[in-house]
Amino acid sequence: MVNPRELYYADYEEDFGLSGLAGKLPELGTRTGSFDVSAVLSLATEQVCGQDEDDQLGLDVRKLLASSLPAEVLHRVWLAATRGCFDPVGHGMDGRTWLRRLADVCPVRTREEPSPAVTSLAPVVAEEELRGAVLREIGSVADTLTRAVAVPHIAPAVAAVVTEADADLGLRLLLRVLKAYAVPVEKEQYDRLLALGDLLAYPGRAVFEELHVRWPPLDPGRRDFVFDFGLSALTSLFSGSWQYEGTVRENIERLVLADAGLAPGSQAAVLLDDVLRLRESPLSTDTITTLWQAASNGSLGGGIDAEGRDWLGQIVDVCRQRLREVAPAYEAAPFVPRTYPVGLTEEVRGELREVVPALAVRTANSYDHDITDSTVTNALEQVVDLVDPDLGFRLFLRVLDALSVPLTRGQCGRYVSIGEAFGYGGDLVSGVEACRTFSGPGA
Repeated sequence: MVNPRELYYADYEEDFGLSGLAGKLPELGTRTGSFDVSAVLSLATEQVCGQDEDDQLGLDVRKLLASSLPAEVLHRVWLAATRGCFDPVGHGMDGRTWLRRLADVCPVRTREEPSPAVTSLAPVVAEEELRGAVLREIGSVADTLTRAVAVPHIAPAVAAVVTEADADLGLRLLLRVLKAYAVPVEKEQYDRLLALGDLLAYPGRAVFEELHVRWPPLDPGRRDFVFDFGLSALTSLFSGSWQYEGTVRENIERLVLADAGLAPGSQAAVLLDDVLRLRESPLSTDTITTLWQAASNGSLGGGIDAEGRDWLGQIVDVCRQRLREVAPAYEAAPFVPRTYPVGLTEEVRGELREVVPALAVRTANSYDHDITDSTVTNALEQVVDLVDPDLGFRLFLRVLDALSVPLTRGQCGRYVSIGEAFGYGGDLVSGVEACRTFSGPGA
């Protein structure tokens, strides 16, 4: 059977429903110093009737009550998901009675019919396949759960939620139990859990926030970020009225600290690799300055008091500070030229030269300082030839975006293919405005 499901990320930014309530209980204890029945019910009411209007809490509770799950199993799952913060048995209730108390504060609401646009994005999931996938994830950590969780038979209890109530709810409760007891999750399983969350349209934080992942060593060569990364991403943060976002250092930190869902330090390691390659290259300081100005739409001189290499040095300092905090053993490795598929560098160079006429028009109208299409083109070509074609291509995309260069559908298609060859995530090239709108004629 295949059923359409909710587009959760349209309504929630973090964990939600019963698993979301369970995740809030430790904070309640810190805030009130107690876990009496009225305090927990008030928290549930706040979740349902507050800003997020979390209707999923009532739906989750009623799914469990409608199932054939025994009160003992419901009690075990609740205890494990909340790390025993609030035990209903201590207040004269079994698991089923407690869920009925929760249901009483979760009014049944008639949901508005979603718009056709939302309906078209809602996940359609084969129930048997979903159950099987979630049960496999429970099985892969069953032994670890038995050792780590202070609730007996918790793995079979969560599996029973999957088979007797709902696999989606079972997955969220599994994640909450893993988080509550800081159960280590291997990177391979983390990737699978994240993929299941994507399949069910969860907000990303519902999966990765608080999850204790055993991350592999930081890899400065990783390229599978969803969006832009490294120096090209930083140039976009300094384009426009960046001063309203904070100081120079705070704006660099916006990227360096953006590791949500990634190994801590991932952004810093990749940015540091880009910057050191460029700073230690044979490119002149003037060329580096031109590159930054072109890709950031002129931010050097607009509040940044530094020339090219000195400016890169400021970025290096922020990256190294971040890495000292989260990965003190990490050291940037000596640079080794990367190997790419045969002909890829030539493809990048060819695409760059194709847009020279458009660059000539745009640079003439876009900069107050002494930047011309030839200086921009020469700077990008030098990065491709003397530093790294991957970095050159990303900076090329940023220049196109900064100057709003019109592109054809054919150009954008070729850029996507080049990005795939470099290993980029799916949305990096489509982040270029012209590739979102195809402002030029189709090809």
